[in-house]
Amino acid sequence: MSFSLRQKISFLFLVFMVVNSIIWFVNHYSNSMVLSTLVLIEKKRDLLDTVLEARRYEKNFFLRKEIKDLSQALSYISKIDEKQAVIEKNFSDLVAKEPSFQQRSQAINAYRTNMETLLDLYKNGTVSSEQSLQIQNTVTQLGRELTTDIEQVVKTEKKKVFELLDRSRQYLMLSLFFLFILTVLATIFLVIKLNRPLKAIETGIKHIAKGDYDKIPAIKTGDEFESLAVSLNYMIEELDRRKTQLIQAEKMSSLGTLTSGVAHELNNPLNNISTSVQIIQEEIEDPDINYKKMLLANVEQEINRSKEIIRALLDFSRQSDFSLEPVLFKKLVNNTMHLITGDIPSDIDVEITVPDDVEGNMDPRRIQQVLLNLIINAVFAMEDQEGGHLTISAFKDSQAHTFVFTVQDTGKGIKEEHLARIFDPFFTTREVGKGSGLGLSIIHGIIEQHGGTISVDSSPGQGTRFTVSLPD
Repeated sequence: MSFSLRQKISFLFLVFMVVNSIIWFVNHYSNSMVLSTLVLIEKKRDLLDTVLEARRYEKNFFLRKEIKDLSQALSYISKIDEKQAVIEKNFSDLVAKEPSFQQRSQAINAYRTNMETLLDLYKNGTVSSEQSLQIQNTVTQLGRELTTDIEQVVKTEKKKVFELLDRSRQYLMLSLFFLFILTVLATIFLVIKLNRPLKAIETGIKHIAKGDYDKIPAIKTGDEFESLAVSLNYMIEELDRRKTQLIQAEKMSSLGTLTSGVAHELNNPLNNISTSVQIIQEEIEDPDINYKKMLLANVEQEINRSKEIIRALLDFSRQSDFSLEPVLFKKLVNNTMHLITGDIPSDIDVEITVPDDVEGNMDPRRIQQVLLNLIINAVFAMEDQEGGHLTISAFKDSQAHTFVFTVQDTGKGIKEEHLARIFDPFFTTREVGKGSGLGLSIIHGIIEQHGGTISVDSSPGQGTRFTVSLPD
């Protein structure tokens, strides 16, 4: 059973809320218990102070035998009753656990009863020394027990407060520990279920931007990321397929441009072959065998020349998978020139400054398409002027570990405002019908597919130089 990303995140937040609620409840309960106990201690301290006041007047009475001290003691005993009742009413859940609470109430009643009896006897003047001493001992004993009991209870409550505070600290530490564990688990969940899939998708999109159409690795999360990866891989397949179709279409477009030039290039050797064959036919009875051999050798040479032109044309037009291999760049330039020579006006000088042994690591058919497009653009840039100069050069940069080649012309150049857009798809400065605007865009994609770069340096009226750098 799989869960969506929304369900997983919702569950994670729900767990956080439940854990935080439990932590809040435990801490709130603990704090409430501490607060209630502190208030109870305060009430019992007040009760103890009242008992001590009653006992002070009690002792004064036994010393001075003044009825007013006895009356004052009784008034404080009444306050003790009231405060004991308040404690019983407001803190019943806490005092119910005290085994001495009921005994204390009985002691207060006995203390009050004996004090009232003593007051009545002294008011009536009927008290004897023996009776007075007996009641005095009873009252003193009750007062002492009452004071001792309350003092002991206050100490017990203080101890309970410290225990509660210590327990609260333990609860807090335990809560923080569980919260830390939950945070770690949530982080691991986010890394595995969110960060990794997002990183994989981000990496795949960056590769697409660079012209690399490798599929995104399968994401087995059972949620939206998995379906997104499947959709992106389908999109990558479509993009790769359509890119291949676009490159092939651009090749066919270039072949259309080359048709007249290739026809001219084939026409020359065919004419030479035709002329040689006619001469042999006319001179078939001529005994000069060496002359006939020379003509046949010329025919063979022209046939080989035609085969080279056709082979170059077929190699260029053939659709193939991307594959890097060491390539002698001068041979690749010469094969390309076989295709384009017929379309280069006679007043344009072509200079090839490429060492015979310089090699580059490249896909030969795709780089040939780059060369062909750059040469066609250079010729187009010089067609409205009298003559021009086209230079193709190449070298290896040993420090940067790159293979570099340039195509430079002395044409009309590119306006500064157009330089930033020349590699955009469908952008062209040619008249309608003379360019699709895809040539340089496809070139840019091919170079990025090689992991290289292409740059342009141009000024109006000063010509243009394209520089291509490929990893070596």
